[in-house]
Amino acid sequence: MLLTTKILLSFLKQTGEINLHPSDPTNALRFLSIDAVQKANSGHPGMPMGMAEIATSLWSNHLKHNPSNPNWFNRDRFVLSNGHGSMLLYSLLHLTGYKLSINDLKDFRQLKSKTPGHPEYDIDIGVETTTGPLGQGIANAVGMAISEKILAAEFNHEDLDPIDHFTYAFLGDGCLMEGISHEACSFAATHNLGKLICFYDQNGISIDGEIENWFTDDSVKRFESYGWHTICVDGHNIKEIDEAISQAKEKSDKPSMIFCKTTIGFGSPNKSGTADVHGAPLGDEEIEKTREALNWQYPAFEIPKEIYDFWDAKDKGADINSDWDNLIKNYEEKYPEQAKELNRRIKGEAPENFEESFNEFLNNCDSNNSSMATRKASKACLDFFVKEMPELVGGSADLTPSNNTFSESSSTFSNENPKGNHINYGVREFGMSAIMNGMVLHGGIKPYGATFLVFTDYARNAVRLSALMGLPNIFVYTHDSVALGEDGPTHQPIEHLVTLRSTPNLNNWRPADLVETSVAWKDAVTSTKTPTCLIFSRQGTSAITRSQDQLNAIKKGGYLLDQSDNPDMTIIASGSEVQLALDAAKQLKSESKNINVVSMPSLDIFLQQSEEYQRSIINPDKPVLVVECSHPNSWYKILNRNDKVIGIETFGESAPGGELLEHFGFTEENVIKTVKSLLND
Repeated sequence: MLLTTKILLSFLKQTGEINLHPSDPTNALRFLSIDAVQKANSGHPGMPMGMAEIATSLWSNHLKHNPSNPNWFNRDRFVLSNGHGSMLLYSLLHLTGYKLSINDLKDFRQLKSKTPGHPEYDIDIGVETTTGPLGQGIANAVGMAISEKILAAEFNHEDLDPIDHFTYAFLGDGCLMEGISHEACSFAATHNLGKLICFYDQNGISIDGEIENWFTDDSVKRFESYGWHTICVDGHNIKEIDEAISQAKEKSDKPSMIFCKTTIGFGSPNKSGTADVHGAPLGDEEIEKTREALNWQYPAFEIPKEIYDFWDAKDKGADINSDWDNLIKNYEEKYPEQAKELNRRIKGEAPENFEESFNEFLNNCDSNNSSMATRKASKACLDFFVKEMPELVGGSADLTPSNNTFSESSSTFSNENPKGNHINYGVREFGMSAIMNGMVLHGGIKPYGATFLVFTDYARNAVRLSALMGLPNIFVYTHDSVALGEDGPTHQPIEHLVTLRSTPNLNNWRPADLVETSVAWKDAVTSTKTPTCLIFSRQGTSAITRSQDQLNAIKKGGYLLDQSDNPDMTIIASGSEVQLALDAAKQLKSESKNINVVSMPSLDIFLQQSEEYQRSIINPDKPVLVVECSHPNSWYKILNRNDKVIGIETFGESAPGGELLEHFGFTEENVIKTVKSLLND
């Protein structure tokens, strides 16, 4: 006879020894995962089998969520950093009542299914973030906890606290081997993120086998040295896990790591505890033996009603969501202005009269344009945007004075100032970028973070995931070329713009002056589904004079700055090379050669324009020369076979920036010479 929900709940609260009962809800997680992997003939059953008790304790007793309203803002966040165990998450979402059917589970790892091989951000079904590249999930969780802390400091009062939730993360051995885990976890402890609770699945197995040959860290001491609260439990004992979570929730001044000793593939008679169960189906014969070992009496994908009743979180979720809705009504009555601002932030809407304020700012920039490095132009823009948009939270990977990210309205985020809107990330380019992804995913905060362009090499995978998830993140990259000078080739980007421009769903801006920088920042802060890289110079740039039509056209990514009635050819340039192109065109005009000059601050956005617009800017029947202090490969998609690019295909050199520009051919004389070669002159 099947157990009632009441008895099941009693088991969960009193004991971890429930694995042999035919209606154990924990085993429902195991067998949904086993059966989906087997049907797909692909996947990772070992982790879901090993972490089933941990998931049961957290999701049935502690996690605050509403499956009928996945976007509820005050929900707890759950991150599966060891994303290869995705079927554990999908099983939990299905059983607790999210819009994920049993047929979706049967469709695991199939084209266009809701259940891909690794979790992909889809808040409508409860997936909070894309994971799989190990270590990034825990960094995302740190970012979520930071957003919660900043918003709570800004909006909570002693009598009413609309922002009050936890961030939970599962992670495994691989996550802690990845260097990003050090970047993020040491940072989390520094900032006393007590609302962050993590579970380390210590099964001692990775793809290559037993990790004792390559990972022998004393992880408990490691996290204690960071400043985390640490707890060690039997990962198959629900009572111990439950008590550990309760203890962690009381530790408000430290993030908590619960170390869970588990057996990978728990329940499999022949494969548990081995690498064989990590990333391959169990096979029909072993699945039957596992069913016998765990007394699971149901065929594949069959879950009895009593287990569905146990897991169903819709009613409980609706109740806690309703309680929060009532709190918000009281908050609106008592703190109407803050309530209005919080609601705007949650919805991701621009501030009132933002467009009018920006247009006034842009016109002022145009009227008072002057020569400066675009990194300094960026600072001038931030003085406007951070004041107008309090949700903007800046930061830099230990390069704040060089990146110019600290605005007139900025204050440093710290334990003494949790309302601070500028974060000193330290030398953590990868960690910073993944933390920023978590901040965006949380909502209510719009981060921007900076480093040198060359160090996107460190951060790239987090930038890629930001683009993959469609997060409107803002990555600020200064020191954009060899013109930075004496620091030499280790600090001089060459191939980096090509890499960024080839990333799907990523907009990259390399503006020429203050005005283009203003438009670039506007595009970044108003984006809703696409991250932006803002690429700024260390070297000075010239103030460019524009008509109103040209000013309006900047937002299209590329536009004509100098136009002839019957042009012989077109020169395209970006950033600091735009003035070089204008100077060369002026000289060529004195020699009776008509040259159109195009400023292309964002090739990505230009390529999103209509073909008609693109042809109106670049005449496809005339020669084209591109001048950009970067690798040339970005440009060939808009060029004909005989067109040319003045770029750089070698590493840089250590010398003053001016000398390097001359050395690599970024001179008026070389541009003119190349134009004449294209015109066969």
